[in-house]
Amino acid sequence: YCGAKYSVVVSSGTAALHLANLAMGTKIGDKVITSPISFLASSNSVVYVGGIPIFADICKSSFNVDPAEIRKQIKKHPETKGIIPIHFAGLVTDIEAIYDIAKQNNLWIIEDACHSFGGNWSDSNGAEHRVGDCTFSDMTIFSFHPVKHITTGEGGAILTNNKNLYEKLLILRNHGITKKPEKLMENHGGWYYELHELGFNYRITAFQAALGIQQLKKSYSWQKKRRNIVAYYDEAFKSLETITPQIHPDKGSYSYHLYVVQAENRKELYNYLRTKEIYTQVHYIPIHLQPFYKRNFNYNNGDYPIAEQYYEKALSLPLYPSLSEEKHDFVIESIFDFYGKS
Repeated sequence: YCGAKYSVVVSSGTAALHLANLAMGTKIGDKVITSPISFLASSNSVVYVGGIPIFADICKSSFNVDPAEIRKQIKKHPETKGIIPIHFAGLVTDIEAIYDIAKQNNLWIIEDACHSFGGNWSDSNGAEHRVGDCTFSDMTIFSFHPVKHITTGEGGAILTNNKNLYEKLLILRNHGITKKPEKLMENHGGWYYELHELGFNYRITAFQAALGIQQLKKSYSWQKKRRNIVAYYDEAFKSLETITPQIHPDKGSYSYHLYVVQAENRKELYNYLRTKEIYTQVHYIPIHLQPFYKRNFNYNNGDYPIAEQYYEKALSLPLYPSLSEEKHDFVIESIFDFYGKS
């Protein structure tokens, strides 16, 4: 589906991030660059293995991590080992530019594609890519949480084109145990197994996988509905100066997870929409402002000003395949009513 050679399915997107870091060899004290605007799991996965998350600020228009800011952080932290870029809200980040930076600095890349399953994009040569083909990364991870494009109830996946990483991930997913005869140091019989790594019980269940296969069959139609809703929102808000949508460059058929805008009087709008039973959300509070990260990594307010400015106005509007045209119009009309526009 995605075009990668290998896939290891696990119990959650967080488990996928954790195992991907382990497979890349992230260890105590290793520095890994990622975005401050993401779900906490992106950077937490680095902390799980003893690493140090280093944040790079975002682009004002795309809300994705800025490659120029990644370069700045590498200059400040030349001992950096890897990069975890986020395809925020489903918009593919400038992964080609990030890949070039990684090659120049001998860094690995784990794509956090939890928001962009099924998306397509074109590179600078016009070649089309499906998110997850790992052309510009060592691994790509997905989440199959209930709110994502497809779900297995809970679940995730790690994709790669590297056979060694694939085999290591298989072992790490299952406690670190192997029964493969060619990998055993001894062999006492058909029952025999060995613990080669300290792994985890991150297996997905068979009935979850069965659900995921059925979801996958419907994913194309769901992605189309999501793209149509995004286009409808974009067109509606062209005339509203108080709402600034995420910029969606025309470089592919993105698979949107969120519809994120910058909204004037965000808190008041959020509360007003709740009175209309329209439930919005904020994605996300900058990770470096969380008490844990301030306390343990000495981050402070003002460290990533664009991410912090983004957060002050960020609001995610309803976006899901079954959102009816009537409800969609109601969301738009309510926002116009709030701002006193017709």
